Amino acid sequence: MRRGLRFLVISLTVMSFLPRTGFPQSLSWKGMVAGWFTANNKQTTKPQLGIRYLPEFSLAVDVDEDKLVDMDFSLNTFRSGECRAWDNVRTSGIFKPYRAWIRYSSPRFEARLGLQKINFGSASMLRPLMWFDRLDPRDPLQITDGVYAILFRYYFLNNGNLWLWGLYGNDDTKGWEAYASQKDAPEFGGRWQFPLFHGELALTAHHRRLVVSAPPSAMMPVFEETVPENRVAIDGKWDYIVGFWVEGSLTHADSDLLPFPYQRAVNAGLDYTLGIGNGLNIMGEFFHLSNAQAAFGSGEGLNMTAVSIRYPLGLFDSISSIFYYDWKEKDLYSFLQWQRTYDRWILNLIAFWNPRQLELYANQSGAPVFEGLGIQLMVVFNH
Repeated sequence: MRRGLRFLVISLTVMSFLPRTGFPQSLSWKGMVAGWFTANNKQTTKPQLGIRYLPEFSLAVDVDEDKLVDMDFSLNTFRSGECRAWDNVRTSGIFKPYRAWIRYSSPRFEARLGLQKINFGSASMLRPLMWFDRLDPRDPLQITDGVYAILFRYYFLNNGNLWLWGLYGNDDTKGWEAYASQKDAPEFGGRWQFPLFHGELALTAHHRRLVVSAPPSAMMPVFEETVPENRVAIDGKWDYIVGFWVEGSLTHADSDLLPFPYQRAVNAGLDYTLGIGNGLNIMGEFFHLSNAQAAFGSGEGLNMTAVSIRYPLGLFDSISSIFYYDWKEKDLYSFLQWQRTYDRWILNLIAFWNPRQLELYANQSGAPVFEGLGIQLMVVFNH
């Protein structure tokens, strides 16, 4: 919390030194309040009542005809209670910065510094390139923790773009990470995205140092070492009759403590809208994740298929569903949502049936609980 507030003070100080005469400024204060009730048949999580408030403060200054300096600061405040029995109510909550960044932008360039969301890639539901976020497509609020980083983006005239980033001070695991990054060690990477035929192709890379620990034994206490980790990825998306995409990543951590130093993730997907009624959108993805001793050797992992179906009932209402199928465990994860949208209010009624908690989006503060068989009612107000 202190880090985010310190960044807000620094950003406001920087903005205060910008000339005011002839430089239009805009100031806004908005927020989102969400409350929900979840009930399911799992002893560990039934039922749950929660509330979340995300206040957001933003300031923008035009420093030239086509150049802008703006900043954004928001908080993630969350509180929930789980009633495991009439005399056993457990509460939990968070109060921390959600976003805290300052940005300089022009028509073809932007630089953004601070706590921010960095996500990219072509896949939507099962994402090999989920490196810095944990967005759950089932979450109506689309909440995900950010990272402290500096991000540069340059946009070419042919619609291509180049990303360069550096991360620092992110102590928790993020994305697919099983091990946290070394404390006070920078991370860096980049992405080149360029048009190809009727779509685009992108190459992405990232480097960091992580902390790997060996379990204690009778002869040796806990042993830790910091090792380099490198990731490379390729993804592309095209539209020709149907929308289709591919996305794949390869991660290598150079450590003898890891039995499987390589991790591979691959996704292939299709998207099409049928001309039925108001338009029935169907999206499908196949996902493979494995850990191996060699980059292209055999390994252990999982295979999953995801299908999303969405249909707008009218101007205010829509229904959607997401299904995941785990081919190894023979498990089906089902999610059905009805949503009604007004100018400021959003009402969500959700039903789910999962054999156990889907682990793809675990370890995120305040993540929605879609475990077992249950329902959730969520009301959202935007001000």
